[in-house]
Amino acid sequence: MTEQSTIAADNGRRLAGSRLIDALNVLGVYVLVAALFAVGCGISHKFLAAENLLNALRAVTLMGIVSVGLAFITYSRHYVDLSIPGIMALSGAVAVWALKYGIVASLGAGLAAGLVVGLLNGLAVGYLRLNPIIWTLAMMSVLSGLIRWVYAGQQIYPDESTAAGRAFLDLYHQRLFLGLYYRMQPVAVPLPVVILVIAAVAGHAVMRHTGYGAALKLTGSNYEVARLSGVPVKRVVALAFVISSLASSVAGILLTSFNKVGASQIGEGYDFKTITAVVLGGMTLAGGRGNIAGVIGGVMSIALMSNVMSLVRIGEFVIGPLRVPEFTIGEFQQNIVQGAVFILVVGINSFSRRKAGRDDA
Repeated sequence: MTEQSTIAADNGRRLAGSRLIDALNVLGVYVLVAALFAVGCGISHKFLAAENLLNALRAVTLMGIVSVGLAFITYSRHYVDLSIPGIMALSGAVAVWALKYGIVASLGAGLAAGLVVGLLNGLAVGYLRLNPIIWTLAMMSVLSGLIRWVYAGQQIYPDESTAAGRAFLDLYHQRLFLGLYYRMQPVAVPLPVVILVIAAVAGHAVMRHTGYGAALKLTGSNYEVARLSGVPVKRVVALAFVISSLASSVAGILLTSFNKVGASQIGEGYDFKTITAVVLGGMTLAGGRGNIAGVIGGVMSIALMSNVMSLVRIGEFVIGPLRVPEFTIGEFQQNIVQGAVFILVVGINSFSRRKAGRDDA
């Protein structure tokens, strides 16, 4: 066997091993989804109520859209975009401001605002190679201050007296008939769900079946090897931040439509929730491993976890001489649990990679 064929065989085995690990990660996260669904059914009769499932679906859609975009950054080994909440808030606020020019101009302006931030992030991190965490954290501060300064700390509301304002407020609640039927009746699919499906399918196709996806994987796996191999690594990383910003802009506009107000706090918490979902879905922070199917599973896990915890209600009970009062799991406790899950998943991932001889975890 020649040296060239030996190298090809080794590369084939590595690729097969990588795909097997990705498949196991996807399987694992969907087992977690099924377990959380079973727990929800067991702890409360309200879990299967239409209103509760609708709330869970809302949490999945917007978080999922942002997570699909963020996955490109994590895949490139640049961890996370901490300016996501600022991009969502800016896109929503600009879209509301531009409603006086019509609904099409409003949506275009909102998306353009997010893309400008994505280009700045891509230039700073991709071309200037600044630290992605420090840069995007600073960008988040700039965006938040800019929105508060321009609108003097006030919230901005769509004008419901105009056709464009009414169309914007109805945007999140729009339903599309896609030729689906249930019991001979047409099924209207919520617009955010349609956008999430499109984003997930497109993200998977780009990541797995294009030259850019292959370049992104090589860049995330080993930046220097990718650079020496002729991959335009700076452009690859920059485009990942642009893709993430575009996804955040879409979600920010939808969230602003849902809340019926543009404000600097729109999107708060989405940075941490989405990176938790991405990592929980099997996409390693060390880059070059994971897929969109796993990311969607991670999003579903986080949404179900929050939903199940919100339904937990334990009555007063006695343990020996102790009387334990009734308690519920509120927002602060949920944040603690989500933080603990993130630490646990990252810790397990890092430990397993070091055991496998990958000290870059």
